[in-house]
Amino acid sequence: MRIYLHLTPNTEPVPFDYQHRLVGAFHKWLGDNALHDDISLYSLSWLSHGQRRGRGLDFPNGSTFHVSAPTDELLSALVKGVFNGHQISWGMEVAEVSIQRTPDFGERWRFFADSPILIKRKRDEQPHHRYYYPADPEANGLLTETLHRKLERFGLSTEVSVSFDPSFLNPKTKKVRYRDIDIKATFCPVIVQGDPRAVQFAWEVGVGNSTGIGFGALR
Repeated sequence: MRIYLHLTPNTEPVPFDYQHRLVGAFHKWLGDNALHDDISLYSLSWLSHGQRRGRGLDFPNGSTFHVSAPTDELLSALVKGVFNGHQISWGMEVAEVSIQRTPDFGERWRFFADSPILIKRKRDEQPHHRYYYPADPEANGLLTETLHRKLERFGLSTEVSVSFDPSFLNPKTKKVRYRDIDIKATFCPVIVQGDPRAVQFAWEVGVGNSTGIGFGALR
């Protein structure tokens, strides 16, 4: 299931690295929870309809972002939290909430990325993560591996694969600053194919790493 949060226009400039504030609002609405785990069984998108204004972003017509999860319990708790305190930051607050049930995608679906897809791994004794992109031969296997881990945690079939769409000729790499860390991720459609419930699950939890802080959300 997916919850769309429709926001009022901002009254202050929104910084480019706003995502951690959005994640903070999400956890504030949930209250005490057990989501601070090493694997996120949910996904958050970025704010939509932003316009660049100087050193920040402007949302003169408001914005929308979504939170998706395979369980109704998490999203129900989120909605209750929003009603108890609908402010986010920069003068923006939740004006409306709408719900979308998970569609039936069948055994194969091409998804667009609503936020950049992050693939990272630490290898051997390396102190820093290595990032992977569509041109890397390991990328699709790592995307599939991450989704399999989440499916196993949730108790669903892992008969599914994830791959960047090879027909998409111009993937965009974007540098994102999150809490003083520079991260490189990719806007590129992905193809998910296999067990129909697993395809739905990918739409709910996102693909790649760090879906709980706004990466890999699928449209």
